[in-house]
Amino acid sequence: MSVKIIIGAQWGDEGKGKLVDALSENVEIVVRYQGGANAGHTVYIDGKKYILHLIPGGILRKNVQCVIGNGVVFDPETFFDELEFLKQFNIFADGRLFISNRAHVIFPYHKLLDKLKEDALKNNKIGTTGRGIGPAYSDKINRNGIRVVDLFDRSVLSGKIQANIDLINSELQLKYKEQPLRADDVLKEINRYIDKIEPFVIDSTRFLHDAWKAGRQIMLEGAQGVLLDVDFGSYPFVTSSNPTIGGALTGTGLPAQSLEEIIGVIKAYTTRVGSGPFPSENTGEIGDLLRKSGGEYGATTGRPRRCGWFDLVAAKYAIRLNGFTALALTKLDVLDSFETVQVCTHYRVNGETIDNFPASLQTLSACEPVFETHEGWQSPTDKCRKFEDLPVQAKRFVTYLEQTLEVPIKYISVGVDRKQLIIR
Repeated sequence: MSVKIIIGAQWGDEGKGKLVDALSENVEIVVRYQGGANAGHTVYIDGKKYILHLIPGGILRKNVQCVIGNGVVFDPETFFDELEFLKQFNIFADGRLFISNRAHVIFPYHKLLDKLKEDALKNNKIGTTGRGIGPAYSDKINRNGIRVVDLFDRSVLSGKIQANIDLINSELQLKYKEQPLRADDVLKEINRYIDKIEPFVIDSTRFLHDAWKAGRQIMLEGAQGVLLDVDFGSYPFVTSSNPTIGGALTGTGLPAQSLEEIIGVIKAYTTRVGSGPFPSENTGEIGDLLRKSGGEYGATTGRPRRCGWFDLVAAKYAIRLNGFTALALTKLDVLDSFETVQVCTHYRVNGETIDNFPASLQTLSACEPVFETHEGWQSPTDKCRKFEDLPVQAKRFVTYLEQTLEVPIKYISVGVDRKQLIIR
């Protein structure tokens, strides 16, 4: 077995990008398995900041091959923008970056619909990034999506675009009072990319299966997080795909027995971008300090993230859904200045104390956190490279989380740079 998977165990923005970069030093292939350009994976290398939305983070390692899997919705515009961005740093993808021929394609009309639908929700906005992710997945499920493989049969492509535009124009004109789109304009736009895309396209399921059988080291890179999963998250305030372990299998075509290590990434506190319930949120001074100290602003949207203390209830739920074999605890250094650190151990709702993550949006929204207070360490951790180097109180905090969650915390991040990582 030679496949490990990185999954965000909260509401996204846990620091998956840094872990993927750090661990990709010892892998040969990195695969994105779901989501699209709504991800914002940030990596710091020797003081330089890299933000990738679509291309797998392993591309920053020059000997690593990268695959955009079949479960991803592929945005050609973002793809080529990111290739140009990487060239500025002398990072070239030729011959080591591939796109699944089964991935669905995001078109400009998906982005238009995304914006119109979100604007129409007014006070009930989901908090979408506006990248066309939801409408593209809707087309996929409705079976009128256009896959990468369809781009290379011009008659099929033309017919599919015309059929989709006919459907979309009815909605644009009747519901949103917008001007109709022209299929020829959409076809002209995608034709700008087709010839450039073709050299990157492969049968990814065959490629990955052959690599696994050959014993090559593969890492699967998730986007967003467990609590944004369309099935298991705080629905409807979720993403349109499955960041959980099931999405990794369907988004790559790899079998379950290929998975060797399942790593959940969790912050030492909790954040959320956009709308939706957040039981441990702190809207006061603590939340502001976490945001400022942690640089909590969305890599994709730039929006300030909502911040709060670590949520054990949500973390245990994520562990139950994914069967993590190890955890990566990130941004421990953000807590360095706090005199005390709190952890949400239970929720209180309707006069009861519960320790499960409710399915009902109304129940989850009504939950109030029950906190346990831990002694802070008020000492810098950013230069620690071994667990033993951490302040005593920080070690106690990590050990408490590890014992309570019943999963080993194998990785501890104490800063933004790839070198600021403790591996136990």
